[in-house]
Amino acid sequence: MKIAAIVAMNEARVIGRAGQLPWHIPEDLKRFKKLTMGSPVIMGRKTFESLPAVARPLPGRLNIIITRNRDFIAPEGVLVVDSPAKGVELAKKTAPLKDTAWIIGGAEIYGASMPFVDEIFLTKVPGQEPGDAYFPPFEESFDLLENELGVGCSFQLYRRRR
Repeated sequence: MKIAAIVAMNEARVIGRAGQLPWHIPEDLKRFKKLTMGSPVIMGRKTFESLPAVARPLPGRLNIIITRNRDFIAPEGVLVVDSPAKGVELAKKTAPLKDTAWIIGGAEIYGASMPFVDEIFLTKVPGQEPGDAYFPPFEESFDLLENELGVGCSFQLYRRRR
């Protein structure tokens, strides 16, 4: 199973502000759904709680939540672990026939998960909008394989250098 991070960030590496995306790009949301549908998604508790109530848990995907909060009560069908390593291990164990497990945020989870990530599906958003959550540097360990222009963004695929 391949481990991929999927993220949208701007030129200042911002990925979030006050627990939300700082932009609304329908093409990016459609791409996210298409790529992750049917596969495990691994996210932090705060990212899970930031999802709209109607999309929580994300339908059609095995939702794995990473949290150190022992009082967190997950909805039925959602799996909970206390580390990215355990999240990746659980994805591989519970969905071994899936091609990809997706790391979907937030900032702390992306940073801690980077050693496990094989590919990064990056939506590059132009501009320097301020935020309080950032994607970690990764460029020294990954090669850019694809760069496709979208409406108001670009879609890039990076693969870990071996």
